Amino acid sequence: MAAFTAKDVQELRARTSCGMMDCKNALTAADGDMEKAIEILREKGLAAATKKAGRIAAEGIVVANVYEDKNVGVAVEVNSETDFVAKNDTFVAFANTIADTIANENPADVEALMACKAVGTDMTVEELLRDKILTIGENLKIRRFVRVDGPVAAYVHGGGRIGVLVKFDTDLADKDEFKAYGKDVAMQVAAMTPLYLDPASVPAEELDKEKEILMAQIQNDEKSKNKPAQVIEKMVTGRINKFYKEVCLTEQAFIKDGDVSVAKYTENTAKELGGSIKIQSFIRFERGEGLEKKSDNFADEVASMIK
Repeated sequence: MAAFTAKDVQELRARTSCGMMDCKNALTAADGDMEKAIEILREKGLAAATKKAGRIAAEGIVVANVYEDKNVGVAVEVNSETDFVAKNDTFVAFANTIADTIANENPADVEALMACKAVGTDMTVEELLRDKILTIGENLKIRRFVRVDGPVAAYVHGGGRIGVLVKFDTDLADKDEFKAYGKDVAMQVAAMTPLYLDPASVPAEELDKEKEILMAQIQNDEKSKNKPAQVIEKMVTGRINKFYKEVCLTEQAFIKDGDVSVAKYTENTAKELGGSIKIQSFIRFERGEGLEKKSDNFADEVASMIK
């Protein structure tokens, strides 16, 4: 019996853009292990680097706000059952109240947040959540949040589908030009989904795995596998640099000017403003990331009612 399903083949196709038979063969060789199948496809040169984010399925909203009076940024994901509710003004206001409460109270985690008094109410967050569930008529969940101290830029894309916070070390935080720059970098994170801040942030084990895959690609290439070792080493180094440009924020081509990297854009901005800027970290929440949405089959529902 196969260790995978047609749905697994479909997911592998979505993650790698490879053909159906290639995906099926890779899953067969990997005994159904999705990540191993991706490695097999990459070693054959059939797939590019893939991001490890799970399926985007659950509904809701991501809020990302900067509170300049507190020098704090907050991103929070609140889930709902349907997209219709996610666009509801009451639900959006509730999500923003949760963000405001996180900014004020600085809870350690979601459990601690539930015990906090919700901003602008006489209820705890847990009580307010129950009230909104009754009012809105859907199950709601506060899934995750981050609270970041210091100079922060925020960006929300797609009506709350993606929320980003970027933290900086800078002496230019009060300048409007810096705020415009910060928004640009946050937009970069939203659009290009970097996995790491810079090359130094890539874990050694992941870098080693990437080199193994690149070496396998070369060994599987009839034109390259017999080249001298030093030439192959240079090829691997060049491809690793390309890998960095895909997964590291500072090395990515800036979305508004592909001729410069984000690092160079940062350097140029700091020079123009007469100060210093260093990107310290970033957070990117995508609504429903890693969750799977309930799939209702209308025909089956009707059939069960008839029975």
